[in-house]
Amino acid sequence: MVAKLIAWAYANGFELTFGEAYRTPEQQEIYVKAGKSKTLKSKHLERLAIDVNLFIQDEYKTDADSYRPLGEFWKSLDQGNRWGGDWGWDANHFEYAGDNREP
Repeated sequence: MVAKLIAWAYANGFELTFGEAYRTPEQQEIYVKAGKSKTLKSKHLERLAIDVNLFIQDEYKTDADSYRPLGEFWKSLDQGNRWGGDWGWDANHFEYAGDNREP
């Protein structure tokens, strides 16, 4: 599904680079302590989440509105897909939660 997201993004005028995909438990603990993450149960630990960097016309974007089309497309691919922008933070986060739908 990540490949579909990337292909869709480029077909629709967006450019992406990878942020973070896999994260060790130790790194996740550091992020929680630093306030960069809100959970020790991140889908990054299971290799089921990816953060991407979004560029529109060569400009790096961080706001949720810029990511929203990507988030909506991602969610349309599978009912288990979640987009971090729906939580009010983490707009560059895309994950597969399967049956576990808690953020």
